[in-house]
Amino acid sequence: MRIARFSIDGNVAFGAVEGDGPDGLVLDIIKGIPYAEFELSGTKVPLSKVRLLPPVLPNKVVAIGRNYAEHAAELGNEVPDVPVAFFKPTTSVTGSGDAIEYPSFSEDVHYEGELAVVIGRMCREVPRERVKDVIFGYTCANDVTARDAQKREKQWARAKGFDTSCPLGPWVETDLDPSDLAIQTTVNGEQRQLGRTSEMIRSIEDLVVHITEAMTLLPGDVILTGTPAGVGPLHVGDEVAVTIEGIGTLTNKVIKRG
Repeated sequence: MRIARFSIDGNVAFGAVEGDGPDGLVLDIIKGIPYAEFELSGTKVPLSKVRLLPPVLPNKVVAIGRNYAEHAAELGNEVPDVPVAFFKPTTSVTGSGDAIEYPSFSEDVHYEGELAVVIGRMCREVPRERVKDVIFGYTCANDVTARDAQKREKQWARAKGFDTSCPLGPWVETDLDPSDLAIQTTVNGEQRQLGRTSEMIRSIEDLVVHITEAMTLLPGDVILTGTPAGVGPLHVGDEVAVTIEGIGTLTNKVIKRG
């Protein structure tokens, strides 16, 4: 099931996405919140009449760096012995169709298309065999990065945590095998990245086990699983799109901040 979060007439709701093709999609409004038992209301609105929001509002976004060998190599980095985890704040989250604001402190902002894991229940110290039980679904993400700031600052907080640096969307797909999905990133319609989730060094199970050894994850929290090779610069005026097989396309325009 595809579950979107949206606003219409000043109200925010979740809805199940039904139909095929951009002109035929409708949202069946959900009663309650999707992390627990819920019912479809039967009240349907065309997708074209609503504004899509980030599909979740995470308490935290835990991102993983250098989880594809070719990406690590293209930036001159070794594959790490353990997963490299960092946080992106909630204020970095934005939705499909929203703008990425180019930060004033950077002159080298890059796209990084990624598969995002959405957590569905509170969990800690999750055993490998229970990982699937704590996952709500999957969505597209763009780990937008101020590459020059990342290189000159020992911590990545500013480089990867600036406002609008974590686009998520367009919705969450709850029924999906994430083990071998195509990930594609385009800029102004030109392909820049093309990889598969099967190329990840550490699997989703590895990442959930590793992260929950240290911290509790809450419903709606997001794990970014790393980006394949092909990262590169964005400029004001560019339109960047991340498409993941079985999910959909996350699209954002880059604008000047301010």
